[in-house]
Amino acid sequence: MERRVGTCSRGIRCPIIKEGDDLATIVTTSVVEAAKYENFALRDRDVVAITESIVARAQGNYASVDAIAKDVKTKTGGETVGVIFPILSRNRFAILLKGIARGVKKVVLMLSYPSDEVGNHLLTLDELDEKNVNPYSDVLSLAKYRELFGSKVHEFTGVDYIDYYVELIKGEGADVEVVFANQAKTILNYTKDVIACDIHTRARTKRILKANGARVVLGLDDILTSSVDGSGYNEKYGLLGSNKATEDKVKLFPRDAQGLVEDIQARLLKETGKHFEVMVYGDGAFKDPQGKIWELADPVVSPFHTEGLVGTPNELKLKFLADNDYKDLKGAELKEAISKAIKTKDANLKGTMATEGTTPRQLTDLIGSLCDLTSGSGDKGTPVVLVQGYFDNYTND
Repeated sequence: MERRVGTCSRGIRCPIIKEGDDLATIVTTSVVEAAKYENFALRDRDVVAITESIVARAQGNYASVDAIAKDVKTKTGGETVGVIFPILSRNRFAILLKGIARGVKKVVLMLSYPSDEVGNHLLTLDELDEKNVNPYSDVLSLAKYRELFGSKVHEFTGVDYIDYYVELIKGEGADVEVVFANQAKTILNYTKDVIACDIHTRARTKRILKANGARVVLGLDDILTSSVDGSGYNEKYGLLGSNKATEDKVKLFPRDAQGLVEDIQARLLKETGKHFEVMVYGDGAFKDPQGKIWELADPVVSPFHTEGLVGTPNELKLKFLADNDYKDLKGAELKEAISKAIKTKDANLKGTMATEGTTPRQLTDLIGSLCDLTSGSGDKGTPVVLVQGYFDNYTND
């Protein structure tokens, strides 16, 4: 029978996950029972995706502000530290900033402008043009910034992040100075000890700082790479990918979960006889057209996944074939010709015109983005997502 549905993404409801829970059993059972109760079939190459939040929670991978502060003081010396290019987020960065401020005497907070790395805007480009400010070269003090632009709140959160961050730092007993600049080396005019808080550009930022004479150069990925007084940690990403858990604690990005995805894959094969792909996913990689926010505040979309999710799609663009190669065909002839082209396509279509307009991204980034949108970030209660038909094409029945 000809299939009438292609890719389908389903949020799978699960119990509330707590530290120490047997996540492999919970995920496997939840997927199998969902298929049974909702009366849908499970197939080979279905994808089961698990949000990073429940993986880290089950691991108990948490850290306190005190643990962050102690590691920062040990690694920087605890005097005047530059904190540069942080994102504007109560969930992602505020608790980290508390920990940093608690571990030092003074913070020189250098904010990028007109927006942070993931698209949270302090200002618009039009406002910069109106005031004749060049963000590539101009360095603004807090006083100059306020003189030019006044006080502004975030479009969605209603928070003035400048004031919010300043008060957080002061609340930890540290002095604070705020600078607005987009050149990493600018911070070296204020201090030689720097924590680079950017995510995807951190390697370049650290390279520039070291090349220009910085004494201590850390990224968020260099803090809590090992346990401090029994805290959680992440040896690869440190504080990157962390989220606020309480006012004094963060949940870190999960670690050591490759065995988990492979265990779930094996369990599902045993339970269903089907070969699944399994992944852990965090933020999706997409941009909001209204708020201009690029969602990906995690260091990667998927830190752990089974082998079958490595690579990029190898797809033909159907509208290209219909408008070009088979422009004179219609109906059954057109369907037959396109189906034949799909079935006989090369294993690697990179660079061919027939792929023009397809999405050249990693499978894990594409599927993880789909899953992030499906599961949401609030009260849906679906931290596991089942994606079916993703690897199908027009010819699959």
